[in-house]
Amino acid sequence: MVIEKKRETKETKIRVALNVDGSGKAEIATGVGFFDHMLESLAKHAWFDLTVTCQGDTHIDDHHSVEDVGIVLGQAFRDAVYPLEGVERFGNSVVVMDEAAVECALDLSNRPYLVYEVDVNGKVGQFDTELAEEFFKAFAFNAGITLHLVQRRGKNRHHIVEASFKACAVALRRALAPNAKAGVPSTKGIL
Repeated sequence: MVIEKKRETKETKIRVALNVDGSGKAEIATGVGFFDHMLESLAKHAWFDLTVTCQGDTHIDDHHSVEDVGIVLGQAFRDAVYPLEGVERFGNSVVVMDEAAVECALDLSNRPYLVYEVDVNGKVGQFDTELAEEFFKAFAFNAGITLHLVQRRGKNRHHIVEASFKACAVALRRALAPNAKAGVPSTKGIL
């Protein structure tokens, strides 16, 4: 099922279409080249079908576009998966890119939290690497997931950030893996 969400502010105009039961197809146009590449990687490795368009105030900087896409994508994800039933719920992965390794562990808990221990500063092309944390914070809090991203090693900024997005994608895919025995995967009876 495709979930569509829109958000329009004085800073951004965003449309997201998300199918968490997809095949990894992505059509991304945020106006932030490296971020487009990261969202394509997220969709590919989570097996999501994802369309994102964003018109943002990138003449100022990319912050509003990146954060607001995280908000809208998180809202779409939340609508797609909750109430949670018949899936694993927990997911984890370690993704390596050459010298870099980033670990992601997450819980589709409907309780938002972010632990972000990724030490990357500077730019990849025109992309401020600090914006990766802003994306993951906006996504986790709007998706209602507990998300831990921890850098195990790495020096190349491109590799570290891309490994972060891919690790999150694989962990999401694993958390959404069907499990007929799980029912509602919580002792509370609801997530």
